[in-house]
Amino acid sequence: MSFIVAIDGPAGSGKGTVTKLVGQRLNLVNIDSGAAYRCIALETIERKVKIEEKQKIIKMLDDIKIEFRIENGENVIYLNNKNVGDRIRQKDVTQIVSQISSIKEVRFTLNDIFRNCANGKDIIMEGRDIGTCVFPNANVKIYLDASPEERAKRRFKQNQEKGIDMSYDEIIENIKKRDKNDMQKEIGALKQAEDAIYIDSSDMTIEQVVERIVQLIDIEKIKIHKK
Repeated sequence: MSFIVAIDGPAGSGKGTVTKLVGQRLNLVNIDSGAAYRCIALETIERKVKIEEKQKIIKMLDDIKIEFRIENGENVIYLNNKNVGDRIRQKDVTQIVSQISSIKEVRFTLNDIFRNCANGKDIIMEGRDIGTCVFPNANVKIYLDASPEERAKRRFKQNQEKGIDMSYDEIIENIKKRDKNDMQKEIGALKQAEDAIYIDSSDMTIEQVVERIVQLIDIEKIKIHKK
């Protein structure tokens, strides 16, 4: 029997970092949906397929291989047997990943992969529609949010640490555009599940957010144990 934790929220809300830390602390398998979509975006770029050429992108899905591995205690993502963890965070991938994730066939294909990965495992997964679409029956659902300004500051700092040249103004403009696009998607739109617990992390440290989510998971596990 699986135990599933779904964490949704907008870009830069900290859900990726939080999910990783909670997963490590509670020994949960971490499935990074955003990284998977970024892999599709990267493959589109590598094959020089234009974002408007949806049929070519859809056909491309037939011979793409995406794997989540744990190496030296770290979650690593491979695209066609190549570690692309850093490459998929580059500016060119970021600029098109939202459009890629709007293609319903891409979402359907990846959602099937995610569900298969969860069979018989205790997992934690973050994204935009994990609690509403991918795992609507997740044991714990979190909607992690923060103000656009705070999210832009975090992403700017991350980019600096990784040597990615992108100004704060570019980042916050990209975040606002992405929020709008993500919320207006026909399929897999960003929204809070009715039974999700809302956490605003604008004035919280990563450690405080992690502790809060761990507490919520522990409470749910106790409820299941008592049944």
